[in-house]
Amino acid sequence: MTYKPQGVCSQKIDFDIVDGKVRNVKFLGGCSGNTQGISLLIEGMDVSDAISRLEGVQCGFKGTSCPDQLAKALKQATEGNL
Repeated sequence: MTYKPQGVCSQKIDFDIVDGKVRNVKFLGGCSGNTQGISLLIEGMDVSDAISRLEGVQCGFKGTSCPDQLAKALKQATEGNL
């Protein structure tokens, strides 16, 4: 699945959901070390757990962040809106 984040430096988030687990998260753009770290940390995590851990994380004064945008993407995907 592909999600276009808003309000952050990353331009695209690709990911899969397999049997309720987050797989293959890849960010285009953003802070490379942080986005790679997020991707590795949530690999294989239950979607609901990933959403609850990432949702609401803010980057500076942006009101959102790459992790928060990933949570939004996962939510939309599980609701069938992506």
